[in-house]
Amino acid sequence: MRRKHLVGVVVVIFLTWNVLMYYMLVSRNPGKVGAVSVQDQLRNLQGDIQRQLSHNSDLLQQLRKFREQKQSEKLDKEIRRTPGPIDTNSVVLPILLIACDRTTVSRSLDLLLKYNPNKKRFPIIVSQDCGHKPTADVIQRYVSEHGIQHIKHPNITDIKLPWPQRKFQGYYKLSRHYKWALNQVFHTFNYSAVIIVEDDLDVSPDFYEYFSATFPVLHQDPSLWCVSAWNDNGKVGMVSDEADLLYRTDFFPGLGWMLEKSTWLEIGPKWPDAFWDDWMRHPDQRKGRACIRPEICRTSTFGKKGVSKGLFFEKHLKFIKLNDKFVPFTKKDLTYLQKDKYEQYFMKLVKDTPEVTVSEAMSGHKSNMKALKIIYSTKDEFKSTAKKLGIMDDFKAGVPRVAYNGVVSFMYRGQRIYLAPPSNWKGYDPKWS
Repeated sequence: MRRKHLVGVVVVIFLTWNVLMYYMLVSRNPGKVGAVSVQDQLRNLQGDIQRQLSHNSDLLQQLRKFREQKQSEKLDKEIRRTPGPIDTNSVVLPILLIACDRTTVSRSLDLLLKYNPNKKRFPIIVSQDCGHKPTADVIQRYVSEHGIQHIKHPNITDIKLPWPQRKFQGYYKLSRHYKWALNQVFHTFNYSAVIIVEDDLDVSPDFYEYFSATFPVLHQDPSLWCVSAWNDNGKVGMVSDEADLLYRTDFFPGLGWMLEKSTWLEIGPKWPDAFWDDWMRHPDQRKGRACIRPEICRTSTFGKKGVSKGLFFEKHLKFIKLNDKFVPFTKKDLTYLQKDKYEQYFMKLVKDTPEVTVSEAMSGHKSNMKALKIIYSTKDEFKSTAKKLGIMDDFKAGVPRVAYNGVVSFMYRGQRIYLAPPSNWKGYDPKWS
């Protein structure tokens, strides 16, 4: 209240100053009207007004900086109030399910409830946008029968957009909904972390086990900022049978992911108006941090239609393999995912792998080898090789999907392939997109 009062006083002073200056400028030197032409007076007045407007603009800028500084101070205080040491093996990890107008949300909820080992540790919150009553009725049934929580986005109005952006209305609404829902989780319910899914995802039997085991790694390693259940190249035939195999990746995968409150306090205030997932992949947000991702997906999507209008679904998404085996991750040592250990192991593994051309890899002449390495030096080389081998060939902010230090790992005809940059690689080039 005190800060709002101070800002109000500054605004009143600012407006009063403008009125006084206008009066002084208009009424200045009334006795010299006859000595100076009207045109000269107007030119002088125009110059005075322009200078005053420039001064006023500076004052407004200072006022904005003052407000931003106060907001930053408030954020810093909130970050400092964030709980320090927590029991990573028992911290509550709520499931935030983002919903809109799919009555098939029941399919996602059925699996989330079926595999949930502890409803107190993994409470389910459905956040609904759109105001779609049939979907709301479905969700309410689960509230009554299973005790899940149903929250509704209070702002379901259309967003005013210029004509070229109107076709992206759905992306703008989705981003707005995400921001509101995550603020509810972290600021209203005060959870320390969250696992986010959408209303068109199936989950694996070990979905909860996977996130339970990886949370301590995420919490303790500042070089990590998320854990994802998704492998963008996780199609049948492109992953091994090693269901317990996990990686670090520089590419933000999404599609079933976990983040901590400390990360939200950092990115939430600058959350974008649209295309939030690509925004997350930008260097300004990622800041060199990585995510954990599995060899075999712990989520798969059945939502052919959505804001992306089925983009990639028929060609790619419907072929994603969902893990069907329970892996006891919490009984495994996952410290190998810590940055120093992982880079020492993984990068040496890639370095020691025999190098071949894409033609040699496709010919099968070296199928007796456990793994092969193919080098790319340019964006076009990567895209050409990726298309030939069937993996996704696009970049986001210069990072290939699933890449870590530029290396993309996948299976091709039963053989491990590392598509890797040369040894003198200097890092990602954001212009590769």
